[in-house]
Amino acid sequence: MHEPLMGAILAAGRGTRMAPFGEDYPKPLLPVGNKPLIEYQIETMRGLGITEIAVLIGHKGYLITKVLGDGSRFGVRLHYVEQTQMFGIAHAVGRMEPVLNRPFLLMLGDIYFVAEDLSEMTATYRNTGCSAVLAAKIEPDAAAIRKNFSIQLDPAGRVTRVIEKPRHTTNRLKGVGLYLFDPVIFDAIRRTPRTAMRDEYELTDAIQVMIDDGNHTCASTCVEDDINLTSPADLLHCNLLVARRLSMTSLRDESADLHPGVTLDQAVIGARARVRQGISIRRSVIFEDAVVDTDQDIDGMLISRERSVDVRSSFPHWPQGLYR
Repeated sequence: MHEPLMGAILAAGRGTRMAPFGEDYPKPLLPVGNKPLIEYQIETMRGLGITEIAVLIGHKGYLITKVLGDGSRFGVRLHYVEQTQMFGIAHAVGRMEPVLNRPFLLMLGDIYFVAEDLSEMTATYRNTGCSAVLAAKIEPDAAAIRKNFSIQLDPAGRVTRVIEKPRHTTNRLKGVGLYLFDPVIFDAIRRTPRTAMRDEYELTDAIQVMIDDGNHTCASTCVEDDINLTSPADLLHCNLLVARRLSMTSLRDESADLHPGVTLDQAVIGARARVRQGISIRRSVIFEDAVVDTDQDIDGMLISRERSVDVRSSFPHWPQGLYR
C-alpha cells in the first residue's frame, strides 16, 4: 500500500514583470477563465487524490489565505508556510520541509498546465521505484526550451542531466515546472550551491545533485502545454486559451452586468463586472468588479478595478491560428 501523496504549491513570488497587476494581486490569484489560477492547481491535485497541500506564501500572501481559506471548499486541507526572503526555487521548496513529510507533487504557482491525465506521473513514481518524476513537454520550439530547462535521458529512459536555460538543446524534452519528489530532495537542496549568474538556489541544480547521488529520476511527457504567467500578455493568452478549451468563444460570469448592446468576441468577463455602454469587447479580459464606462470598442485589453493594459503588440508572438 503506497502512502498518499502530499501537494505543494509555490505562491510567494512578487511578479514584478506582471506589472501593473502584480501590485494588486499575487500571481496565483490572477483570474484565468474567471477563477484564480491557483484553484486549477488545487483541483488538479484533488483529482489525483491529494488532500493535504502546503502553500508557500510571501508577497500579499494574506490575500491568498483570504481567498483559499483552509481548503475545505475544495475538499483539501491547506497548510500555509511563509517565505520572507527570496533566494530561488530550491530555497523556496526547502522552506516547506517541516510540512512535507512524505512524497509530494510540486507545482509552481504561476504556471497554467494543460494535461489530460497527470496520473501518469504518480503511476511512474509508484511503478519504477524512482525518487523523482519530472513532468515534461515534447517541445518543437528550441527557444522555449532555452527559456525553461532541458532534460537529458540515458538509453534506459532515466534522467541523467537537467540544465537550467540551456544555451544549446540536444533533444525536444522541456521541463515545465511540475515535479513529483520523494523527501530525499531536501537532502539535495541542503547541498545545493548558489548560482554564479543569479545568486539563487536553483531547483534544477538540486535535482542534479540528487541524480549524481544515484537517485533514480524519471521524466513523464504528460504535459501538452504550459503557460508561465510572466507578463500581462501571458495572462490574456491564458484566458483565451481556457475559453477555447471549453469550446467557447467567450466566457461571461452570470453576475456580470452588461449593456444590452455589448457584443463579445473572444472575451472573458468576470463576476460583477459592469459594462455601461453598448460596445464591442474583443480578445480581452474584464476582471471581477471592474467597471467599463467607455463608449469606444475594446480589443486586446486587460481591465481590472484599478488598471487597464493594452497588450495588442504581443499578438504577433502568439501561436498562429489561436486568435483571428
